[in-house]
Amino acid sequence: MTQPSHIPPVAVTAYQCVSAAGDDVEALYNSLIANQSCLKPLRLFDIPFKTVVGEIASPLPDIRQSLKAYDCRNARLALKALNQGGFRSDVERAIAKHGALRVGLVLGTSTSGIYDSENAYAHFLNDGIMPSDFHFLQIQTAQATAEFLQRELELQGPCYGISTACSSSAKALGAAQRLIAADFCDAVFVAGVDSLCRLTLRGFHSLQLVASEACRPMDINRQGINIGEGAALLLLERQSADNAAYPRLLAVGESSDAHHMSAPHPEGAGAALAMAQALRLANRDFSDVDYINLHATASTLNDLAEAKAIASLFPNPPPCSGVKGLFGHTLGAAGAVETVVSLLALNRGFLPGTCGLVLADPLCPCPVITAPRLECAPKLVLSNAFGFGGNNASVLLEAA
Repeated sequence: MTQPSHIPPVAVTAYQCVSAAGDDVEALYNSLIANQSCLKPLRLFDIPFKTVVGEIASPLPDIRQSLKAYDCRNARLALKALNQGGFRSDVERAIAKHGALRVGLVLGTSTSGIYDSENAYAHFLNDGIMPSDFHFLQIQTAQATAEFLQRELELQGPCYGISTACSSSAKALGAAQRLIAADFCDAVFVAGVDSLCRLTLRGFHSLQLVASEACRPMDINRQGINIGEGAALLLLERQSADNAAYPRLLAVGESSDAHHMSAPHPEGAGAALAMAQALRLANRDFSDVDYINLHATASTLNDLAEAKAIASLFPNPPPCSGVKGLFGHTLGAAGAVETVVSLLALNRGFLPGTCGLVLADPLCPCPVITAPRLECAPKLVLSNAFGFGGNNASVLLEAA
């Protein structure tokens, strides 16, 4: 099957984010400029090892009674983001303009409702019966929070979840763009939502990937990742004269190199393929890119592989940075969260720094910046999200 050589860009007409860096995009922007870590000791549950996490400390909203079957931490995170900064009104505007049948919803997640499932199974071990209010299909499964948001907003277009580890919500952006290009939708609500749970913390710890202190992306002394949680929401619409003043999603490059279940290809082959495909689909050159938001988890192998991938593609790589030292690795939400970071860079004219970076690893051959660069004017930005099993995605964005 022949791959397409081009995909029409779409307008990003609204975006919002809740993370450890704050409850909305204004708080996120201020955190990016301050470049000070928001990582703190875990409070949600106990774990038998030392680390810090990007936990959302502010209260989460209640799920309305008619949708209580979907009640879990993941859905509450999504609802909190939906109600911030007028994002719900932006979606309602799109519904009024295009019709509920023409507005789709694609959500990326890796944890979904695992935290609440863990609590339910603890109840089962103690009492010999699952809680009466635990609904597996509406809480645990990858599409559960997508269905919740669809019903909360009364959308009637295509609705599904994507779970490809840490590339999930970046791939959701690509799926949403294709829904518009294929004329299934005129607008698509994209969400990336992941919540803290015992499974991921213990799992990454068993792989010896969790840092005991705040992580140091691309640093010579990096020791591993910190896990975070968050919800990032974006509204994509078919381009028109009405939305010409908004930034554009040009393309999402995707690859699946399947090199190893939990380790990247040592030369970053899959990462390079995803970045190259994003530029090919948008008919852009490597020299056009002004900034790369790195996946940069602060694990030894991942940072090195990504840096090698960039060096293999870009004769003169643009400035690069990684933001996970601020709010942690939000796993399946990372693609959407860091797309929002990249949109802030485009819209407000700056380059984020790399919080935690002290001494750049000389084996990572890409120009990583430590402190934010203010009063810049990036026009074209790549944002990377690479997951276990070689599930790679690179999001290409352009300023209005």
